Amino acid sequence: MSDLYRYLRQQRERYGESLYLESEIFRAAELAAQGLTDTGGEVTEAWKTATTLVELNDLICECRKCPLADTRNKFVFGVGNPQADVVLIGEAPGADEDRQGEPFVGRAGKLLNKILEAVDFKREDVFIGNILKCRPPNNRDPLPGEVEQCEPYLHKQLEVLQPKVILALGRIAAQTLLRSKDSLTKLRTSVHEYQGIPLVVTYHPAALLRNPNWKRPTWEDVQKFRKLYDELTENGK
Repeated sequence: MSDLYRYLRQQRERYGESLYLESEIFRAAELAAQGLTDTGGEVTEAWKTATTLVELNDLICECRKCPLADTRNKFVFGVGNPQADVVLIGEAPGADEDRQGEPFVGRAGKLLNKILEAVDFKREDVFIGNILKCRPPNNRDPLPGEVEQCEPYLHKQLEVLQPKVILALGRIAAQTLLRSKDSLTKLRTSVHEYQGIPLVVTYHPAALLRNPNWKRPTWEDVQKFRKLYDELTENGK
């Protein structure tokens, strides 16, 4: 409950409906305390009206829609260029990300930076995020209910960013985004679409640390990804 709403409610309890503030002001504060807003007579969640990533982050960073809010250290919104044409999406924050509040840090993050640089992208040029904004305990796979609550935030991020291409990092991220049970090997063979945006699938950087033999197919994937990006930008799409 916001301090403003608490104050206004106290004033109404003391002075009744003769409160000197207009009822519309009280209603706006009441809705804000619930994370809601009134857009032309239609009550909606305030974050849905965000027009920038900063505004969106401010509106959702205290989210408590699922139990992960009780175990997280930090909400991991995502990081990168607010006008990025390229978005990278993983499944969820890990331990390092949960501590630092930033996706893909530590050894996996350093490897991801090298992968990007190999195809002439820089970390600061792209936007990097996850399907879930909070770490699942013990790095377990995201639960369907958690995805259901958190994925709309990702949709809003993409709506604000309007990227040209998406790179899905890892099997879980790809299967979740594409609503598919196909293997990573099969998903890597095609260009897909997510929210109307072309999407390429590759290995998660953490998987490459465990199995260096996957670095060669990852190199092939990101070359395909770069080629797709170049084709889309050259065509002005």
